[in-house]
Amino acid sequence: MTHYAMVIDLNTCVGCNACMAACAMENQTPVWDKNKWRTYVHDKEIGLGSDVQRRFFPRLCNHCDNPPCMTVCPTGATQKKANGIVFVDQDLCMGCGACAMACPYHARVPVTRRDMREGREFYGSDYRRSSPSMDKCSFCDHLVEQGRKPACVETCVGSSRMFGDLDDPNDPVAQMVASGAARALMPHIGTRPNVYYIDDIRWRG
Repeated sequence: MTHYAMVIDLNTCVGCNACMAACAMENQTPVWDKNKWRTYVHDKEIGLGSDVQRRFFPRLCNHCDNPPCMTVCPTGATQKKANGIVFVDQDLCMGCGACAMACPYHARVPVTRRDMREGREFYGSDYRRSSPSMDKCSFCDHLVEQGRKPACVETCVGSSRMFGDLDDPNDPVAQMVASGAARALMPHIGTRPNVYYIDDIRWRG
């Protein structure tokens, strides 16, 4: 059984934001609102005095194995595929925002009718969204179904983002996770996320 996951190497992320641009164009997200990107790269300084380093920290939906966003959804719009990808059925979502409140990774955003109007103007006749709903990273499941990788992975100039199958012991992503080199965010809360990070420095956001 395929079980998709992403590994992000914070040591090679250069903060170019190509992942953000690729995601926005591929998924037609509201680029006019800085709070509605599916993925976002935080730019942080860590350390004290002369020992300060600049670090870039990409964030996105963690596609949890135990997703709290799914259990609180009153309409069943948030669903999980057998391959581990969590997605939102736009036609079932009523935009109540319960999933956004439940998500500990702050990975849910609302797409409104106003956003849709601006989207049709910005993206033109190819604009695909049919109704307002909550929105999130989908690991570009439409690309994955074609044998490709998520847009953010394909465009990453530093090869910081890696995508693979945790159930394949020969997959580099599975090997990095199994070795402990790649670690999940907040594993203690029991969501069992499927986005992992490699970093030599303890992150304090």
